[in-house]
Order: sequence, then structure tokens, then C-alpha cells
Amino acid sequence: MHLSNLGTTQIQEKDRAFVFHPSTHLAKHSRGETPNRIMAGADGVYIWDTEGRKSLDGFGGLYCVNMGYGCTAIADAIARQAHDLPFAHVYASQGTEPVALLAEAVVEYFGQNMRKVFFGLSGSDANETNIKVVWYYNNILGRPEKKKIISRHRGYHGSGLVTGSLTGLPFFHQFFDLPLDLVRHTTTPHYYRQAHEGESEDAFSKRCADELEALILAEGPETVAAFIGEPVLGTGGIVPPPQGYWVAIQRVLDKYDILLIADEVVCGFGRTGEKFGSHLYGMRPDFVTIAKGLSSAYLPISGSIIGDRVWSVLEEGTEKHGPLGHGWTYSGHTLCAAAALANIQQVKERNILEHVRDVGPYWHARMKAELEGHPIVGEVRGVGILAAVELMLDPKARVPFQPEHQVGARAAAALLENGVIARAMPHGDILGYAPPLIIKRSEIDIIVDATARSVDTTYRALKSEGAI
Repeated sequence: MHLSNLGTTQIQEKDRAFVFHPSTHLAKHSRGETPNRIMAGADGVYIWDTEGRKSLDGFGGLYCVNMGYGCTAIADAIARQAHDLPFAHVYASQGTEPVALLAEAVVEYFGQNMRKVFFGLSGSDANETNIKVVWYYNNILGRPEKKKIISRHRGYHGSGLVTGSLTGLPFFHQFFDLPLDLVRHTTTPHYYRQAHEGESEDAFSKRCADELEALILAEGPETVAAFIGEPVLGTGGIVPPPQGYWVAIQRVLDKYDILLIADEVVCGFGRTGEKFGSHLYGMRPDFVTIAKGLSSAYLPISGSIIGDRVWSVLEEGTEKHGPLGHGWTYSGHTLCAAAALANIQQVKERNILEHVRDVGPYWHARMKAELEGHPIVGEVRGVGILAAVELMLDPKARVPFQPEHQVGARAAAALLENGVIARAMPHGDILGYAPPLIIKRSEIDIIVDATARSVDTTYRALKSEGAI
């Protein structure tokens, strides 16, 4: 479908003139100094631009096109709902069929004493909802001082005011007056970068938990309300937790009556090989944040899944004080709910969990075989259909490149030239991968082979420049 008869150059001119792009060097973009690829179509794991250049999308959009491009079942569900009822709000007890069915499907799919779902449009707004509910919960319990939230350095939880504060990446704080004062950050659970010499994974996990406990005691347990974490760090570098990490963390949270918010925006709906990352790592969350994989990004939708112990207090609060004053106009949007319902059905019908459990280990074995031991590869890591390659000046000594060399960005550009999209992650020189969950072994081979060539190309260029 074409909306106009404009050529690529004209569309680029309009894009540079009028679109405010996220995470972009605005001045360079306006001047035409940065690549401005205009995407036009996609199918399966491939996406192409207006000039016909086709790429294997090794990042699934932004970790989100889980069921791949061109899924007719989801598109048809959206179209049917658009004809029947394109919008009806869910304020003040009004409901719709797709929202009721979706909430039931989500609660049943997660399990583990979850009770209700509040729907939004993005992971950011879902985490804003979670924090507001945490504060409401403690106010109803007569604990007005118990409001601080602890996140992790390098965690990613959104780009709003509170959620941007929860995010533990300086790039999202600079010149925005963030983080807000009620947020604290604790140790990044990245064994390769953070462990002491000779420290085992279990010992490192215990140290992470001990440092969390020390922070809680320093702040005062009576002031700390919740801990938020991704089962696998996403934007902070795609870092699976070290052995025993979540069990050790949960023990500390239980000791000081601190709620756990599991941010499953990246890990949810099969990406790790389990339904949710929480299931894989034995987490016992009170809140679960969902978004991307909920609809495979066919339409924007998010959710805050609320557990039993929190929900009972919310009902108690409305008995005492009347309706809970929170909502978004598009909470439970009918088209988004229809898309998500169709997506969950596809996850089940196409046996996505079994597929991920089959191709995931194959991918990681191939990545390690091709890249471990390379002169600039520090770590090859991942779980399920998530992977990262961390590039280092001295891998054994864990010495990174200087930022001015832009090694990660250069490697990602080389990979694009080899026909594969990966993400240059914003913390360190890291190539990140999160392709659609429907990816085949033959397509994984394309990613691995292209990555090996691209890392080699980057290495040779750095050597010729004297950077190594």
C-alpha cells in the first residue's frame, strides 16, 4: 500500500523537516548527516526499504515483532474489530468483549497468583501505573513513608519521568533533571563485567543481594516500597542473570516486605523459551509489566498484571475512599486488545515455546563457536531468542574501547552492509539481537555468519587505524 506517489528523496526531506525522532542526534538528522532509511514493507523475518534493500531483522523492530511480519491472523483480527467496534472506553465499569477475553488470557497465561490486568499502550506507561499503584498500596496500608523504588544500574524501564528515573542508563537522564529523588539504583548483575577476580557466579549473586540489602538498610527499610528488574537486562546490554541471582534477591525483598515488579516487556510471551522470564528464573512478582510481545507490535498495547496481595489492598482502598483515580483514554483499546488476543492464540497454535527451545540453543552454540576467542570479542551471551556480542579492546582483562572509537556502532553498520539488522546497544560496544521468535535455523545461520564477517571487518579497520 502506498500513501502517495512521492519518491524516497522527497519522503526523506519531509521526514527530516517534520519528524522528531527518538534517541537521535537532532541537528545531524536535520542536516542530512545521518542515514535516513525509509522502511516500506516486511514479511517473516525480513524488512525492506523504499529503495528495495532487504534486511534480516535481527532485532525484531525493538524486541517486539515476535510473531514476525505479515501475520495474517493478527491483521485480520484487527480489521474485523475495526468494523465491529473500533473504540469504547473501559472507564467506570464499562467493558468490551476483546478486553475481557484478553485480561483472562493474560492472567491465565502467566499464572502464579496474578489477579487483574490494567491495560495501557507502552511499557513506559505500564511502569508508571505500577509505581502509582505501589504508592497507593502503601498509603492504604498506613505506610506513607514507604515510597522509594530500587532499580538496577543499566536497567531499562521506560522514558517517562518516573520510568526514566528507574532506567539506570545515564543517556536517559542527561539534561532531563533525572533521576527523581525517590529512585535508587543498585548493582548491575553482569558477571563478566562486574565480578571480582576468582569470584564464582553464585558468590557474585550473593554479593549483589548483599549490596541490595545494604542499600535498603542505609535508606531505611520502612522507606523502600518496591524493587523493579527485568528478568534479563535488555537495553542495558542483553545480560542474563548470573546463577542464583533472582533467588538471592527475592530472599532480601521478602525479609524487608518489599514488592517485586518484574519488567517482562522484553522477556514475556516466549522470548526466553518459557512463557515469561519470571518462570525461567523463579521470580515471585507482585506486578508484571508486559508490552512488546503482547501484540507482537501490530498495535501498541501494554499491561500491568497485578498480584493477589496488592489487589486485595486496592479493593480495600476503594471501599474506604471511592474510585481509584488513574487511567488512560486508550486503556483497553478494542483494536489493540483484538490484536493481542490473536497474537496469544498464534503463540499457542504455532508452538512458539517449543520452537524457541529448539532454535535458541542452536543459535547460542553457533555464536559461541564462531565468535568466542576472537581478538576483540569479550563475551557472547544470551538466552532463548536473545543474544549479545560484547566487543572489548582487551577481552581477558575486560578493558573496553574508548567511546570515541564507536566500535559497537561501526560493527552494527558493517552488519547492516552484510544484510542483517542488529542493535548497537547504548551501554558499551555491544551488538544486540532479538529477532522474531519464528526465526528458522537457516536464518540464524545468516545472522551468525554475517556477524562473524562484520566483527572481522571492524577488527581489521581498527588495526589499520592503530586503535588496537
